[in-house]
Amino acid sequence: MSTILDLLSKNNASVTIPEEYKRLTIEEMEKRVRAVKDRLGNKLFIPAHHYQKDEVVKFSDATGDSLQLAQLCEQNQAAEVIVFCGVHFMAETADMLTTDKQKVLLPDMRAGCSLADMADIHQTERCWEILMDTFGDTILPLTYVNSTAAIKAFVGRNGGATVTSSNAKTMIEWAFTQKERILFLPDQHLGRNVSFGLGIPLEKMAVWNPVTNTFEFDGNLEDAKVILWKGHCSVHENFTIENVKQVREDMPGVHVLVHPECPFETVEASDFAGSTSYIIKKVEEAPAGSKWAIGTEMNLVNRLIDEHPDKEIVSLNPHLCPCMTMNRIDLPHLLWSLESIETEQYRHEIKVDEQITNKAILALNRMLERV
Repeated sequence: MSTILDLLSKNNASVTIPEEYKRLTIEEMEKRVRAVKDRLGNKLFIPAHHYQKDEVVKFSDATGDSLQLAQLCEQNQAAEVIVFCGVHFMAETADMLTTDKQKVLLPDMRAGCSLADMADIHQTERCWEILMDTFGDTILPLTYVNSTAAIKAFVGRNGGATVTSSNAKTMIEWAFTQKERILFLPDQHLGRNVSFGLGIPLEKMAVWNPVTNTFEFDGNLEDAKVILWKGHCSVHENFTIENVKQVREDMPGVHVLVHPECPFETVEASDFAGSTSYIIKKVEEAPAGSKWAIGTEMNLVNRLIDEHPDKEIVSLNPHLCPCMTMNRIDLPHLLWSLESIETEQYRHEIKVDEQITNKAILALNRMLERV
C-alpha cells in the first residue's frame, strides 16, 4: 500500500490546491460548498472529527471521534462519496468499513497524524521478531486506532485487536486473558495510563524504542508485562504537570480534565482523564459556574468554551497550538474536494489494499465484539 509520502511525491500537482481557491472570499466558498451539498444530497456524506476547524465542522453531517465516524460511514449505505474531514488513518478506516462502490476522499493529503507515523510496518515487523526471540509466544499486540491500516493488519494477523481511548481498559483486560504480555502500539502514554489504572505497576512496563531497536527498561525483562511502543501524540504530550500546578494556582477550585494520551505524570495530577467523548460529556454535565482546565486539542477546547458560556473553561496549556495536521483541512480544501466530485476527478481518494483491509478488519472486529 502506498504511504502518504509516496502519494505526495508521485504527483505533487495533484495535491496542491489551485490558486483560484485561495482567491475566493469566505462567502463565495461557503456558497459553493452549500450548492454542491444541495446538488448531491444524500449521495454525499461529510463526517468531521471533533478536532477540525469550525469553518469545516459547520458543513459536516456528523461530528465525532475517529472510529465513531468510520462506523457512521459504514452505516450510511446511501452515500456514494464520503469526504472525510480528519486525518489519513481515519479515512483509511472509513474506506475499510465501507463498500467497494463508495469512494472516500481526504480533502488534503497532507493531513496525516504524527502519532500514527511513529509506527511503520517495517519497524513493527523488526520489533515483533525480537519480541518473539525474547518472550516466545507469550505476547499479544494491541494497536490504538490512531495507527495506519498496515499496523492494524499486522495486529489482526497476529491475533490482536484495535483499541480506542474509550475502550482501552476493556481491551487490555481481554488481551491478558489471551497472553501473559501485550505490545501496545503506537501511543506509550495511553498504554501506560490505562495499564497502570488496571493495577499493573510501572516497574512491569518496558518501552520499545523503534529507532534504536532496543528496550528502555531498568529491570529484568522477564518481569515486563506491557511493552509500550515509544510513540506519542505531539499535541497531548505537551500538557505537563507544570501546567496542572500553574492552573491550580491561577484558578482555585478548577477541575483538571485531560485526555489519556497525556503523559503519566500529567494524568496522575489531574482530576479526570478520558476520551474526547468523555471530555465533551463531562463538560456538558458540569454545573453552571464550575471551572475547567482541559488538556486536549485547541479547536475542541475553544468550541467547548463557546458552547458553555455558563462555565469557566480554559486550555490546560494556553500556549499550545492546534494540531497542525488536523488543521490542514480548511474551507478551501473542503470546497476543492467537493467540486472534484462533480467533475469526477475525486481528489485524494483513499483506497486501502484488499489484503491489508481483510487483516485489519480482523483487529477491528475483535474490538467491536467486546465493546
